[in-house]
Amino acid sequence: MAQQTINIGSSANDGTGDPLRTAFDKINDNFNELYGSSPFGQQITISGNKISSNVSNANIVLETSGTGAIEMEGIQIRDNHIEATRSNDDLVLLASGTGGVVFTGVTIVDNEIKASRSNDALVLSTAGTGKVTASGGLIVTGGDTETADISSSGQIDAVGFTATGSSTFDGITINDNVVSTSSNADLNLSPGGTGAVVASGIRVVGTTLSADDSSIININEGLVVDGTGNFSGTLTTADVTTVGTHTITGQSDIDFVRIKDNEITTNASDADLVISANGSGNVVAGGITINGTSLSAADSSTININEGLNVDGSVTVQGTTNTADIATTGNTTVSGNSTVAGTLTVQGSINADDIISSSNGDITINPAGTGAIVLTGPITATGTQTTTGQLNVDNLRLDGNVLSATSGAITLTPADGQNVTIGGTNTNLTAAEANFTLMEATTARADTIESDTSNADLVFNTQGTGVFDFNAAIKMAEVSKPSAVADHGFIYTKDESGTAEVFVLDAADNETKISPHNDNGEWEYYSKNSRTGKTVRINMEAMIRDLENFTGNKYIENE
Repeated sequence: MAQQTINIGSSANDGTGDPLRTAFDKINDNFNELYGSSPFGQQITISGNKISSNVSNANIVLETSGTGAIEMEGIQIRDNHIEATRSNDDLVLLASGTGGVVFTGVTIVDNEIKASRSNDALVLSTAGTGKVTASGGLIVTGGDTETADISSSGQIDAVGFTATGSSTFDGITINDNVVSTSSNADLNLSPGGTGAVVASGIRVVGTTLSADDSSIININEGLVVDGTGNFSGTLTTADVTTVGTHTITGQSDIDFVRIKDNEITTNASDADLVISANGSGNVVAGGITINGTSLSAADSSTININEGLNVDGSVTVQGTTNTADIATTGNTTVSGNSTVAGTLTVQGSINADDIISSSNGDITINPAGTGAIVLTGPITATGTQTTTGQLNVDNLRLDGNVLSATSGAITLTPADGQNVTIGGTNTNLTAAEANFTLMEATTARADTIESDTSNADLVFNTQGTGVFDFNAAIKMAEVSKPSAVADHGFIYTKDESGTAEVFVLDAADNETKISPHNDNGEWEYYSKNSRTGKTVRINMEAMIRDLENFTGNKYIENE
């Protein structure tokens, strides 16, 4: 049947058009033709935003012609390809709740990729010479050796690789802090080219051992040298105990004493040679000067007394005194510097203006047992202070990177005109209840901002003529109608006949709906004065239709 056209006449209500019955009969015929000859109504139903098939178990097929594609918002489907159409957009496959995105044999849930079939392995394979690369941390865990193994016939590159348990690489096993080889196999560390093997500051190049920072190598355990030891530089030692016969060929310089051939001399200009005998032997002091009751060294160096010394009177030391253990009774007055090589035990008090260590040496104050270090006066510290363990200052405790109060609150008070600055990329402030005043905050970021007190208002204020600038849609949950407030207005969403509608409320308690549609989807004006109970509901669409019929003009255009 050909399409039938309704005669609407030459002008409004001129009587030349089709009667209503004739017009609606044509409309019914056209609809009968449409539904009878098309799949709509027979095989496919479109209701609201839903397209459904009327044939049991039938597919709905969207098919393009030629190279055409099926396009949706941001997505294009062509042949067997699904791609994002907006520049640099992600293609997101999002499951609901705890569900996952399932491919054949593989399930993706949140940030986890796992095999979906029972006991299946998860295989990452490359094409050609490609590699599987982990650019972040790669953690492999398992309940036993089999599930924790990583096997690869090619190269595995990983940045930040963490393995839990024992790891074996081609005959080398790493377990905790131990690197080992298979039975009786050597462990070879071989750098490329002119590179060196560096182990915690020790550099090995060929058969040469050196410090990586060109400083001193310390050997803190016993050392056995089965071959010949050659020292081309300076050898500095503490006490040396040797067993056996030692032969030194050439000249030997020990501090200021030189031994060459059968001569023992000093190698410092105008220096004396001091020889001390052992046991009952005599001491020959060619460099000691006795002047009256004064005993001094001719070169102003040190005088060694190798036997006990009893002094019944006062002892005044004006220079530097180096001693082993000293036990004194009574008061000791030292004028000048005093150096103690060993342990100095003081039962009473030490009165001193300065306690200074030797060059680059530490000063250690270590109380015994449950004793503590008690500082009763002000403390002035210059330079970097390092405290290992917990530091308590009144009610304030610093332990590791945690600052806490043992009692009361913590108050940060800067000087007048200054700020309290918290640095870092991410700063988390966690508290059951906290009050903050943000001064000149350019950007404040939070997922949720809510009032602290039940039924309390959440107030946002701008400065001067400033406005609230929202760069996204505003979503409002359904609420009850608020109470009118003088000099204020409200915008809110509430339920109306099972649908969320948007309303405004003025200070006079006039409630007006600004989402203008009724239950039939028609445009209407709705307003209610809650104080007077007067309700105005106008079907704007019906009114405009009547106005069209009256004037003959077209005001409503359907798109």
